[in-house]
Amino acid sequence: MKKIMIAPSLLSADFNRLAEEIRDVEKAGCDALHIDVMDGHFVPNLTIGPLVVSAIRKVTKLPLDVHLMIDMPSRFMAEFRKAGADWITVHVEAEKDVRGVLQMIKASGAKVGISLRPKTAVEMLFPYLQDLDLILVMSVEPGFGGQSFMPEMMAKVKMLRPKFPGLISVDGGIGVGNASQALEAGADILVAGSAVFGKADRAKAIREFREIFKKF
Repeated sequence: MKKIMIAPSLLSADFNRLAEEIRDVEKAGCDALHIDVMDGHFVPNLTIGPLVVSAIRKVTKLPLDVHLMIDMPSRFMAEFRKAGADWITVHVEAEKDVRGVLQMIKASGAKVGISLRPKTAVEMLFPYLQDLDLILVMSVEPGFGGQSFMPEMMAKVKMLRPKFPGLISVDGGIGVGNASQALEAGADILVAGSAVFGKADRAKAIREFREIFKKF
């Protein structure tokens, strides 16, 4: 049985009590925390920067999966690594020198991730597979939480799985009702926002995911 991970997305947490929210899902048994960084240019929304990641790092030992939905992530990668990011994921569409930024991430000591939006062909990732630890397949258009899962994006996971030995993560609209679709396609990590943080009992929510994981 392969290790399947659940990574709650902090975009869906209550930022008024963020430290408490983080401790709650950590106690509930999640495997990592997914942190969406948006710049208002690459995607039409603004979220957090390195200062908040640094604050998050102080309250948890969980791996921090920092997803940079920003233009030219090479400009800020070192700051997010210094802030405590363990995994740094950039978008293939966001940087002219994609291999260059991937090499920067690797040199920093972080795990190297790359992502693509729903409208981007999966073939754009093929030149970089040997440089990666993680591929993040977006199953919604990036920019806002609470969107509906796009099941057709699982075709990308199926295409990548035989070509890529590393971790494949699926992010966007994930819940217990569609988790099996992502896992059947070959995903290793499920990023869940409202399906965890939107529940009063986070431990129960994560247990429900774990029950599904047992089938894979």
